[in-house]
Amino acid sequence: MSSASIQGAVVDAVTIANTKVLAEAPAMAMASLYQTISNSVAMAAANAVYAQQQANIVHQAATTLSVAKLLAQST
Repeated sequence: MSSASIQGAVVDAVTIANTKVLAEAPAMAMASLYQTISNSVAMAAANAVYAQQQANIVHQAATTLSVAKLLAQST
């Protein structure tokens, strides 16, 4: 093979690789965006569950204290 045909093959290979990378870039960006959004939604759901659990504990404590005070006053 001559050096010109080798250089042409190298140029073709680099051009194909660059085109492939450029063609995949929007899909990769959207995939990254979707993963970030899904992670944010999952964290929001986990935080909501945690907040609800903590609120239930506070409500139970308040109810217990209120019932204890009511029972203490009735005697």
